[in-house]
Amino acid sequence: MWMTLVTVVPQGCTPCRHRCDHGHGLGRPANRDLHGPSDVEAYIRHLESSDRDAWQRPDEVVAALKLYPDAWVADVGSGPGYFTRRLARAVPEGVVFAVDVEPRQLDRLNEHLGNEGLRNVVPVLAPPEDPRLPPRLFDVILVVNTYHHFPQRVRYLERLRSALRPAGRLVVIDYHKRDLPVGPPPDHKIDREVVIQEARQAGLTLTDAPDFLPYQYFLVFRPVAPQ
Repeated sequence: MWMTLVTVVPQGCTPCRHRCDHGHGLGRPANRDLHGPSDVEAYIRHLESSDRDAWQRPDEVVAALKLYPDAWVADVGSGPGYFTRRLARAVPEGVVFAVDVEPRQLDRLNEHLGNEGLRNVVPVLAPPEDPRLPPRLFDVILVVNTYHHFPQRVRYLERLRSALRPAGRLVVIDYHKRDLPVGPPPDHKIDREVVIQEARQAGLTLTDAPDFLPYQYFLVFRPVAPQ
């Protein structure tokens, strides 16, 4: 059963604004049949392993987003905050919403936030089918190693698109659909072209595709302008 979400906005932030300018799997354990605390703990350790940095290149990913200091960002499938905390430091005058389906992942995130003194993060406990993001608020929504777990993917993308500002960006990073030394088996992965096609169905268009990640595609989408 899912907890009722109470979104707490950090001190100094407001849930609406106007400016003239401008994981793996939503935090689920890799084995979905395992739900005990020890399994979640093991999965958190896996997500936070320093070995991941070499191929995930998180600092390069965040740099490639070219975030404004006051940007509003959502990290969908945040887990214990591997990207969330980097994003929070990249937008010291902005806000990061960290969305996950597993309360213990967000508990660990909160521990990190307290230890690191990060006060511009809003943890969001969300059901698998709905990220529970406010509409038309975000400059960037980041989805890393999570797309292949979305239920009803086009519908989920539509929900993410509705949370973007008109000039906002949705960034999907996930594993190439082939045998790799990291990530799930190939039959659990989603081909890059499928993601692009489904994004198009959801009213998003591909605008950029950086290629510096060794095992993953990096796709940047924007909402299609109304005709």
